[in-house]
Amino acid sequence: MSKDQQANMVHEETDTTTGTKERFSRSGFILAAIGSSVGLGNMWKFPYITGLYGGAAFFLLFTICLLFIGLPVLMAEMTIGRGGRGSPAIALVRLSGQRLWGGFGVLSIAGAFFIMSFYAVVAGWTMHYAVLSFGGVIHEGVDVAATFNNFIGGFLPVLWQFIVMVVTGWIVIRGASGIEKFNKVLIPALVLILLFLMVRVLMLPGAGTGVEFFLKPDFSKLSNESVLVALGHAFFSLSLGMGTMMTYGAYVDREQSLGGATLAVGGGDLLYALLAGLIIFPTTFAYGIEPGQGPGLAFVALPAAFSAMPVGWLFGGLFFLLLAIAALTSCVSLLEVPIAYAIDRWGWGRNKATIVTCSLCFLVGIPSAISVGGAAQGLHWGSRSFFDWTDFIASNIILPLGGLVVTIFVGYVWKNAAKEAGLTAGWFMLWLFILRYVAPILIVLVFLHTSGIIKI
Repeated sequence: MSKDQQANMVHEETDTTTGTKERFSRSGFILAAIGSSVGLGNMWKFPYITGLYGGAAFFLLFTICLLFIGLPVLMAEMTIGRGGRGSPAIALVRLSGQRLWGGFGVLSIAGAFFIMSFYAVVAGWTMHYAVLSFGGVIHEGVDVAATFNNFIGGFLPVLWQFIVMVVTGWIVIRGASGIEKFNKVLIPALVLILLFLMVRVLMLPGAGTGVEFFLKPDFSKLSNESVLVALGHAFFSLSLGMGTMMTYGAYVDREQSLGGATLAVGGGDLLYALLAGLIIFPTTFAYGIEPGQGPGLAFVALPAAFSAMPVGWLFGGLFFLLLAIAALTSCVSLLEVPIAYAIDRWGWGRNKATIVTCSLCFLVGIPSAISVGGAAQGLHWGSRSFFDWTDFIASNIILPLGGLVVTIFVGYVWKNAAKEAGLTAGWFMLWLFILRYVAPILIVLVFLHTSGIIKI
C-alpha cells in the first residue's frame, strides 16, 4: 500500500471514527481565532517597534508579512487541525502515519503551556490595575511607578495569577461551546472599548502629532532587521507555532471555508493593531511619554496619563479592562492546547484535563510571578529573570521551530493538504510555493535573529 493510500485511510478514519466531537459554529470559530490573535503584545510591543522602525512604513511592512507569510502559515495550521481532528501531536501523527511527527507536535504544546505560565502573570497585572483604576486608587498626584514596584514586589501577583487561571479554566472546562460563548461576548466588548478609547484620546491636545507619527511613513528607518522584526511580530500576533490554531482547527466544521476564516482572522488582527496604535500614540504624544517602554508603558506611564485626564478613573479602568479582555481571550486559546492533548493522548475527561493542566501551569508560573521585582528576584541568570527566560525560550525558540514544522509538514509531507484546504489549483500552488520555499527560509532567519545567534 502506498503512502498516499495510507494517508487517505487515515483522513477518512478521522472523519468517521476518531477525533474530537467538539465543534465551533462558523462565526464562533472566527471569533475564537481572532480572540487568540489579539493580545497584550499589540498594546506595548507593537507601538515600540513601530516607532523604532519607521511608523506607518513599518506598519505597511508588518501588513505585508502578515498577509503573504503569516496567513499562509495560519491556514496551514488550521488545515492540519481540521484534517487530523486532534491536538497538534495527535493530528500530525494521524495525517502522516509516523510517530516522529508527534514529537514535533509536542513541541508546540510545550510552547503554549510555558507561554500560558507567564502570560497569566501579566494578565493578572491587568486585572489588578483595572480594579485600582475603577476604584480611583490611581489618581493625579499618586506615585504610579512606586505603586507598580510595590505591587510586583510582593506576593499579590501570585493571587492574581491564580484568579486568571481559575477564570480561564472555568471557561475552557466547558469545551468548544464555552470558548465560543465567551468570545461572542468578549470580542464585541473589546471592539467597543477600543473605539471608545480611540475617540477619547484623539480629542486630547497634541494627539494629532501622535497620529502623524503613527501614520506618516519614514522609509529611511526600514532595514533588513525591520523585515525580520515585522515577520516575527506577525507570527506572534497570529498565535502561530504554539498549536492554538491547530487545536481550534480540529473544532471546525468540514463545510467552513478555511480561506475565508483565515482572511477574517488576519483582518481582525490588523484592525486591532491599527486601533491600538491610534490609542497609544496619541496618548503618549499628548503627555510627552516615550512609547518604547514595554510593560512600563502600560503600568506606569499610561496610568499617569489617564489619571491626569478629567474622569481619568473611567478611561484608565476601561484601558485595563481592555487589556484584561485581550489577555483572557489569548489565555483561553493557550490553555486549550495542552488540555486538548491530555484528552486525546490519555483519554482524560475534560474536567480532569482542565484541573490538572491549570494546576500545573499555575505552579510553573509562580517563579515568573515573583521573579519580576518580587520575593524571588534572585531567580536571575545573566541579564534575564526566570520570567524573561521563560518568555525568551518559548517565544524565540519554540514558536519559530513550531512554525517551521508546520511549513515543512504541509509543504513536503502531507499529500492531501489541497483537498482539506479547499483551494483551487492556482491558489494551492501559490500556497505550496510559500510554504516550501519562502516561509521556511524567513522563519529560520527570524529564529536565528531573535535567539541572538546572528545579527542582521
